[in-house]
Amino acid sequence: MNDMVMKLDEYGRPAWIGLMVVSFILFWPVGLAVLAFLLWSGRMGCGSRMNKGRWPSRFADKMERTASAWSNDVRTGFGAGSSGNRAFDEYREATLRRLEEEQREFRDFLDNLRHAKDRAEFDQFMSSRKTAAGTGSEPGGNPQPA
Repeated sequence: MNDMVMKLDEYGRPAWIGLMVVSFILFWPVGLAVLAFLLWSGRMGCGSRMNKGRWPSRFADKMERTASAWSNDVRTGFGAGSSGNRAFDEYREATLRRLEEEQREFRDFLDNLRHAKDRAEFDQFMSSRKTAAGTGSEPGGNPQPA
């Protein structure tokens, strides 16, 4: 068994992946065992013993680069840069500014709409509470103690 592991290690990851695929095809529990062994031993480079803490930092770096690229693209018109036609570039910038302003106005409108709805629900609650207080019972139907 140990000789086979050493021989597969000489061939590298492709040999291990091939063994795993063949194992899954022939009998899936053996394929699952090979996969567990590969992950546990760190032979795939993603286990806890190999490159510990390296892939999360690489992932975070990649996400940060992607976020900065997106923010740059949004500011420059999705990476379009200059089209070579100044009139078109001015039109595009004006259109993007107008769309951003409309988006901001729409968000404000939705905020005001939510606020008005909340205010109406609160006013309805308070009026039902006043009505209940006038009849001597709480809105849940339980009489108030005197």
